[in-house]
Amino acid sequence: MKTIKGPALFLAQFASDTAPFNSWDSITKWAADCGYKGVQVPSWDSRLIDLALAASSRSYCDEFLGTARENGVEVTELSTHLQGQLVAVHPAYDEGFDGFAPPQVHGNPKARQAWAVEQMKLAITASYNLGIHRHVTFSGALAWPYLYPWPQRPPGLIDTAFDELAQRWRPILDLAGNMGVDICYEIHPGEDLHDGVTFEMFLERVGNHPACNMLYDPSHYVLQCLDYLENIDIYRDRIKMFHVKDAEFNPTGRQGVYSGYQPWVDRAGRFRSLGDGQVDFKAVFSKMAANDFDGWAVVEWECCLKHPEDGAREGAAFVRDHIIRVTEKAFDDFAGGGAGQAANQRMLGI
Repeated sequence: MKTIKGPALFLAQFASDTAPFNSWDSITKWAADCGYKGVQVPSWDSRLIDLALAASSRSYCDEFLGTARENGVEVTELSTHLQGQLVAVHPAYDEGFDGFAPPQVHGNPKARQAWAVEQMKLAITASYNLGIHRHVTFSGALAWPYLYPWPQRPPGLIDTAFDELAQRWRPILDLAGNMGVDICYEIHPGEDLHDGVTFEMFLERVGNHPACNMLYDPSHYVLQCLDYLENIDIYRDRIKMFHVKDAEFNPTGRQGVYSGYQPWVDRAGRFRSLGDGQVDFKAVFSKMAANDFDGWAVVEWECCLKHPEDGAREGAAFVRDHIIRVTEKAFDDFAGGGAGQAANQRMLGI
C-alpha cells in the first residue's frame, strides 16, 4: 500500500488580480501558509504560468518549480479544464464557450478547436518539461444536449458523437503517451464523460489507451446519486488523480437532481466546503489507500456559502487529518508462530 501525498490545492478558484493571488510567487507563499504541500496549476491563467514558455524552455520550468519549492510547495499537476472543454463543443454552446478562448477565434468554432488542441499539446509538453506525469482536463461535449432522450434520440446519434470525440482526442492521447503523461479526465456533468458508463464508452473507442485515465471527484457523484465508493473499486486502475471536494444532495417535494434552474444556494444538490457536505471521506481515503493510489489529494474548493479563504485553510487541515499513513506490517504480526514450508506442512498434518 502507498500513502497519499498532500494536502494540495487547485489554484483556479483563487487566482485573481488582487494580492496575494495575482502572481506565482505570492500565491504559492499563501498556499504554503494555509498548510498546503502542493498546488495544482490552471494552465490558462497567465498570472501564474506562461504555458507556451513552459512548453519550450526547460530553464523557465526550473525557475517555476524553484519558486514553488522555495515557498514551500510542490507543483502537483497542470490543468487544462477550459482548453479541454473546447476540444469538443456542441453548437448550442458556441457563444457561451467562446469566452474560454482568445478573441481572435471567437465566432469561429474550427479555429477555436484548433487553438484548444494546440493548447493541450503545449500543456502535455510543459508537464513533461516540469517532470509531471499526470494532467487533468475536461473531455468537452458533443452529446450533452441529448442527455435526456426527449424527443427520442435517432439511432446512432450517441455513437456518432462518441466516435467523433474519440477521433479528436486520440492524437492528443498519443502525444501524452509518448511523453509518459497520463491524461486524467475529470468526470463531470456538462462533459460527455460524466459517469463511469460514458468513460467506458470513450475508453473503448480510443482502444483502451494507457494514457486515458480519470480524475476522481466524489462531489460530482453525490449530485448524480451515483455510488462514489464502489466507483473507486471499479476504476482503481484508471483513477490517477483525486479532487477532494464535498457536496450535499437534499431533494424536496419541489426539486431533485435537475434543481429547477435555481442558483447554487437554492439547489437540492450543491457543493460545500470540506466537512460541511455529505461525502464520507473516511471511507474514500480508506479505499484510496487500500487501492494503492499514489497521487495527490488536491482540494478543489467550491462552496455556495463559505468564504473561499476560510474554506482553503480548513481544507488543508481536513485533508491532512484524513490522509492515512499506511502500515508496513500486519497488526497481528506479534502473534506469528513461525513460517516456512515445513511448518505449513506440519500444521496441515501432511
